[in-house]
Amino acid sequence: MSDTGGNRGGIEIVTFGCRLNTFESEVMRAKAAEAGLGDLAGGAVLVNTCAVTGEAVRQARQAIRRARRENPDARIIVTGCAAQIEAESFAAMDEVDLVIGNDDKLHAHAYRALPDFGVNSTEKLRVNDIMSVRETAAHMVDGIEGRSRAFIQVQNGCDHRCTFCVIPFGRGPSRSVPMGAVVGQVAALVGNGYREIVLTGVDTTSWGADLPGRPSLGRLVATILREVPELPRLRLSSIDSVEVDDTLLDVIAGDARFMPHLHLSLQHGDDMILKRMKRRHSRAESVAFCENVRRLRPDISFGADLIAGFPTETGEMFENAMSIVDECGLDHLHVFPFSPRPGTPAARMPQLDRALVKDRAARLRAKGEAAYARHLDTMTGRTTEVLMERPGFGRTGQYTPVVLPDWMEDGIHRVRLTGHDGTMLTGVPDALRGAA
Repeated sequence: MSDTGGNRGGIEIVTFGCRLNTFESEVMRAKAAEAGLGDLAGGAVLVNTCAVTGEAVRQARQAIRRARRENPDARIIVTGCAAQIEAESFAAMDEVDLVIGNDDKLHAHAYRALPDFGVNSTEKLRVNDIMSVRETAAHMVDGIEGRSRAFIQVQNGCDHRCTFCVIPFGRGPSRSVPMGAVVGQVAALVGNGYREIVLTGVDTTSWGADLPGRPSLGRLVATILREVPELPRLRLSSIDSVEVDDTLLDVIAGDARFMPHLHLSLQHGDDMILKRMKRRHSRAESVAFCENVRRLRPDISFGADLIAGFPTETGEMFENAMSIVDECGLDHLHVFPFSPRPGTPAARMPQLDRALVKDRAARLRAKGEAAYARHLDTMTGRTTEVLMERPGFGRTGQYTPVVLPDWMEDGIHRVRLTGHDGTMLTGVPDALRGAA
């Protein structure tokens, strides 16, 4: 799915994929403007691609062709994970003026000295060896979601080799932003009026393993909350439960400013499939983790990534994927039909029929929709704090969307949740306590 950021000063961004890509697109916008792309007569279109599925790559190519039709005089620059991995094929597209690597896209120098129109694919190609990148710079971005929530990239890359995943080859090795830089960014963003900070990365829970002393993600979170006491809300993006340390568990249990929502990289609920995926957790460990965290923080909600139709998945194995939704008490599912990615071990395994894969993905999504509906039912009638993201819309600490009266002002409000429409909660300011 793509998100077009709109043309600001002659620069349009088209973003595919994860929250980290969304964050990086805003960095790209600033760096491209610094390099002068906004002053070009025809403007510029930057396409930030995703490589998680073959469908994501197909959509990126489609968006590039559409961008050329709609902007015949613009310079079209392609980057992101898919461009890093399949650089030559994107450079071969007539619509593309330049392909740059996933690391260079965050630096102004990459957008300077664009090649002339009509050059051959070799001259279009400026993609480095991502595996040679060893540092991640601190980038601060304002305004991704108005002036309520801001994202900070604390980590990039991945050292794991799950058999279905090409992302390490698009992102490179795991590397962490130093703690002091992260804390400084949080303090600056809070000073600029942001009320919630989200820490994000490719493998966020591996943060710190490459830094001196190997600090843990829990230590980073605890330090942020201690050093920036005026920060109202702190949230994590997707995490790997096997890397969660005791310090992070202590924060989850003991600090109300840490938001009660965790999105888990589970991928499946069957032990044999998890082994064939080369995941590092078992089904029992996932269930035990969720039970333990729910004991520490009863108001916690869990989301998860799950893959349907992995090679060799039997009907019984798929039922284990279905049942883990209930056993872990998952509320928010991101379901992916298995997509064989070229060069991965899973692409060489015995594949399931595509119709069966799609059917199982649809069944798993339906299971997730039912779980989400139960979550909405459970939330209805509660009084809780909601962060206003824009007029008439906010989110609870569990990241559940809430429709609110559009006259409510920005900020964090005490809200009584009165019902839902199957997708979003509805709420009104708490009549007894008023707006906080």
